[in-house]
Amino acid sequence: MIKLTCLLRRKEGLTPAEFHAYWRDVHGPLIASSSAANYVIRYEQNPRPLADYRNDDDRSGYDGVTVQWFESMESYYAHMGEDDFPAMMEDIAKFLDTDSLDMVLTEEPRIIIDGSVD
Repeated sequence: MIKLTCLLRRKEGLTPAEFHAYWRDVHGPLIASSSAANYVIRYEQNPRPLADYRNDDDRSGYDGVTVQWFESMESYYAHMGEDDFPAMMEDIAKFLDTDSLDMVLTEEPRIIIDGSVD
């Protein structure tokens, strides 16, 4: 299993609510309906709570985290080779600060603590 984890900051000029609405209502469905999605096992959007922002101008920290799961590195590379992948990248530029986009590819986790929460 390969996971692509991205730390996201919204594009200058978008309020937190505008960013989260676009990410959820436009970008998410675009990803889900793409042919590149055929290689994605799981796609998660982990939004920062709106209550965590001091105001609409608060640009501290990240606005969310996205995680995409792939079966293998081959699947990860294959999804980028699909014809509609460039359209997804163009859409990213509409709502993300692409200069501060941080991402990392990881393998299966090393579980250190695996207790249940009651």
